[in-house]
Amino acid sequence: MDLRQRNADERYCRDCGKIIKSNAEVCLYCGCRQRAEINFSFERNKIVAALLALFLGGFGGHKFYLGQSGTGVLYLIFCWTFIPTILGFVEGLILLGMSEIEFQTKYCRPV
Repeated sequence: MDLRQRNADERYCRDCGKIIKSNAEVCLYCGCRQRAEINFSFERNKIVAALLALFLGGFGGHKFYLGQSGTGVLYLIFCWTFIPTILGFVEGLILLGMSEIEFQTKYCRPV
């Protein structure tokens, strides 16, 4: 393990623990490939998704917002049965109870 202080543009190798550049794809010391950090291309808002589910869930508004267009179309087709309304209400409560990190991991695509 490297005993010197690491700078802001450095990180530790995930395999050997040596200090390497933060943008390095491969560790210079052990040759281990480093994992890319996840950057989200479009961060969706959990509160907006939950409100859409609670108020427009019967029409699939939250599904379109979350990028699930196919399911949103199914909600639209079957909106006359009120089943999507019940599902949307339940999904809205689930979204409100979900942590922000869990929501971003599940519904936001990495770059």
